[in-house]
Amino acid sequence: MPELPRTLGLWGAASVGIGAIIGTGIFVLIGVAAGIAGPSVILSFIIAGFTAMLTGLSAAEISSFIHEAGGSYIYATKAFGKFPGFLVGWLKTYDYIVGTSAVSVGFAAYFAVFLGINPTVAVLTAVATIWPLMLTILNLRGMQEASGINAVLVLLKVSALVLFILIGGAFLLTSGTTSNYSPFFPHGISGTLSGAAVIFFAFIGFNTVAVIAEEVRDPGKTVPRAILISFGVSTLLYIGITITAVGLIPWTVLGISTAPLEAALRAATNNILALDYLAVSALFATTSVILASILGGSRALFAMAREGTLPKGIATVSSRGVPSVAVLMCGIASSVIVFVTRGDLSLLASVFNFGTLVTYFFINASLLQLRRTMPDAPRLFRVPLYPFVPVFGLASCIFLSLFLNMNAVLVGLAWILVGIVAYQVMQRRSRVNA
Repeated sequence: MPELPRTLGLWGAASVGIGAIIGTGIFVLIGVAAGIAGPSVILSFIIAGFTAMLTGLSAAEISSFIHEAGGSYIYATKAFGKFPGFLVGWLKTYDYIVGTSAVSVGFAAYFAVFLGINPTVAVLTAVATIWPLMLTILNLRGMQEASGINAVLVLLKVSALVLFILIGGAFLLTSGTTSNYSPFFPHGISGTLSGAAVIFFAFIGFNTVAVIAEEVRDPGKTVPRAILISFGVSTLLYIGITITAVGLIPWTVLGISTAPLEAALRAATNNILALDYLAVSALFATTSVILASILGGSRALFAMAREGTLPKGIATVSSRGVPSVAVLMCGIASSVIVFVTRGDLSLLASVFNFGTLVTYFFINASLLQLRRTMPDAPRLFRVPLYPFVPVFGLASCIFLSLFLNMNAVLVGLAWILVGIVAYQVMQRRSRVNA
């Protein structure tokens, strides 16, 4: 059975998590969510973050005693069996591929701003189609190379977001204006919850750390710590950025901007260096998310193929220790989705969130089941306030899913149906070859 080499330490694993989290969600989707929720998008971020945190804690506990590649796929397989595990892994792969497509559109928007070109649909689609293919080539070079570049990108984008908070916050304190925070609920509480359902996209990357657990040194300790570090850093930055951005410009302006943070910062400063650095950091941020998403998606495919629920050829490992076939599949599929949807970011984010909420539901359910069926497993991290955390995690995933775009639900259900057919075909082949 092919295995992946353990090359990542705590910082490498945490930087993959931060790299997967901070990207299009804060640089682009803050605008989409603000247009839905108004100033209460601040509360939308808190609701989405709390929901993700519950699942993050559940994932941290499970990852402390299950160290194989695959994350939620492996968890659900061990908790509920082969078929439920396959469906979770199938949805998780779908998440990574669609998520890569969505983030690529975010990259394209800031790329156009940085170069000063008109961000037409044709331009955005072309750039967002090409960029995942370029990063697929980098992923093929190996985990150490990809994670090393990702760590540098994480440092650059975090420093830019801190700069945004400092400049914007100083402007708000000295100007004394609070008018942009009112009315706080222009579309009512339903707008706030719908905004939370969209912005949930911004918190999902921490699960990538669990997916690549097989490539992490001392995973029982390192993976839970990396999950909690990546989630904590990202959440603190998100809250600060959202409060600042909403205060700087009206939510109606924020909601229609293709580069909302750049538009918000212009209200606080005309310093071209600060504005350009933010635009460049957005390119860094979205690039690191694409890198991390291809890493995660390919490892999910690899895990399923290694277990025999997908064709064994997908589990091929190159001389560099990379699941090369799975990496190519993820990169090419992401580019095709951008091209087919013409870079519709709102649709892509909603479609992505459906799969994520279902996956997170099963992570919480897996913890409840594994506490019962594997009570003596050596857990190096335990969820506080058990069983309330995973139970509330289950409930919050169901609740947020009620506010998703119906088209996203239909696409997600269609993907599940395709997965069921694929699973049945593989099972028949296995019986014939047995």
